[in-house]
Amino acid sequence: MTVDRILLAAPRGFCAGVEMAIKALGWMVRTFDGPVYCYHEIVHNRRVVERFEALGVVFVDDIAGVPPGSPVMLSAHGSSPEVVAAAGDVGGFAVDAVCPLVTKVHHEVKVRAGRGYRIVYVGHEGHEEAVGTMAVAPEAISRVESVAEVEALPDYDEPVALLAQTTLSHRDWADVADAARGRFPDMWTPGRSDLCFATTNRQQALLEIVSRCDSMVVVGSANSSNTRALESLAVQAGCARVLRINGAEELPDDLTGTIGLTAGASAPEDLVRQVIDRLAPVHGVEEVVVTDEEEYFPPPRHLRELMDAVADALRISLGAPPDVAARGDRGIGASDVLESLDGV
Repeated sequence: MTVDRILLAAPRGFCAGVEMAIKALGWMVRTFDGPVYCYHEIVHNRRVVERFEALGVVFVDDIAGVPPGSPVMLSAHGSSPEVVAAAGDVGGFAVDAVCPLVTKVHHEVKVRAGRGYRIVYVGHEGHEEAVGTMAVAPEAISRVESVAEVEALPDYDEPVALLAQTTLSHRDWADVADAARGRFPDMWTPGRSDLCFATTNRQQALLEIVSRCDSMVVVGSANSSNTRALESLAVQAGCARVLRINGAEELPDDLTGTIGLTAGASAPEDLVRQVIDRLAPVHGVEEVVVTDEEEYFPPPRHLRELMDAVADALRISLGAPPDVAARGDRGIGASDVLESLDGV
């Protein structure tokens, strides 16, 4: 394998919601002696999940699987109101690490359903975010993910609102949204798009480099919607060879020329570094930046309260502020947190 150059897309990798969720779970691992439970994968990346499993985190698909009194975290993808309530009833310390952008969509569903709207929700069948969102108002929501499914919808008597899964590809979303507007011309849409800014930025960064590449490598797991959207976008853009990989060991040995490299929003940066090391480009790496992301989501409320209580206790007992890294503040990256946990 002789790779000439790597074009490295930026932004790539962890988004603000994933940063928040991983740092929150990392803080819980350091805080509680017993196993920490997590409802669904904290983010859709197998390597991240495996790292937490090695630290004793137990991932469950049913809150009933959490022993009474155990600490539990709900994943970044958002959970149904019933699951959120059940997590609180377990009796331990419960933290909802839902991405604030998903919370926005949940709120929009609740408000529009309360005002008598029929909600047309664009989302992937079975995706955890879609399942949790639809559970907010199941009697008022119809899920679609194709133009054909929009065309098959009945003519509703009530007003219609259009909402979406946050991690959709813009290209996939645009056709379905246009079809919905054709069916329901007076349809309500939110003033600000439901699609995640990080998803949009990563797609724009990929499009900036893909025409210059002989092959495109996308780092991320198969169950990550935004990762698969990046893979699909590269194919649609005409790239001759597009590879989605979990890690550097999955790279083929016959890559040559200029390689484009990006990562889905739940893929840690150390996986990207390992890919670069494996490709070993003769003429180095050119990072192509389309925008800077400065968004920051603070830890979930219940976790902030716990962190503040621990900080106060440390100030009293030690007469000094606690280690800022333990607080998981915005100056510490989630990839750094993951690497530091490897030695716990």
